[in-house]
Amino acid sequence: MKTTICQAVCLLALLIAGQGLAEYNYNEGQGVFNMSETPVIVMETTQGTIEIALMPHVAPKTCENFMRLAEKGYYDGIVFHRVIKDFMIQGGDPTGTGMGGASIWGKNFEDECDDSVTFDTPGLLAMANAGPGTNGSQFFITTIPTPWLNGRHTIFGEVTAGYDYVKKIENVSVDYAGKPKPGQEQKMIRVYLKDQKKN
Repeated sequence: MKTTICQAVCLLALLIAGQGLAEYNYNEGQGVFNMSETPVIVMETTQGTIEIALMPHVAPKTCENFMRLAEKGYYDGIVFHRVIKDFMIQGGDPTGTGMGGASIWGKNFEDECDDSVTFDTPGLLAMANAGPGTNGSQFFITTIPTPWLNGRHTIFGEVTAGYDYVKKIENVSVDYAGKPKPGQEQKMIRVYLKDQKKN
C-alpha cells in the first residue's frame, strides 16, 4: 500500500511537470535525425560529469529534440528543479519552476514509447510530460526501476558514466515538493554532444 501511494505521488509529480509546456506553431520541414551511431550527451553538472548514450533507434524524434536543444545551449545553466529520492532527478525547464520549456519545434510532440525498452533499471533518461503527446524540453533520470512508468514516458537514453553524480544530486536536501533547498541547487553547467564540446 505504501509503495502504491509513493508510486502515485511520483507519477503525479511527473505529470504536473509538463502542465506548463506551451504550444506554439509547428515549424514544418524539420526532419528527424537518421543516426547510425549512438550519440553520447555530456552533461556537466554541479556534482560532476554525466555521460548519456541516446537511443535514436528507439526514439528518433525525442533524440533529435534533445540533441538540437543541447546544440543550441538550451540546457546550459538550468537547474534540476525537482529531485525525489529513490525515484528520479528532473530538469530541462529554463524557468526552473517545472512549468516551462518547449521543444525545438515550438510545440509539444508525441510519445515514442517502445515495448522493447522499459523502466527496469536505474539510470534511464526519459521525457517528463503532462499526459500523452505533451513532450517539450523537460526530462528526468531514474534512480530506481520504475515499471509503473512503462508506456507513459518516452525512454530515450541511459547513463553510461557518472551515475554516482546522479546519486549525489538525488541526495541533496529538498523541500516538500522536491525542490532543492537554498544553497542545495543542482545545475547543468553545460550539456553537449560528446564530439562537439564547447570552448
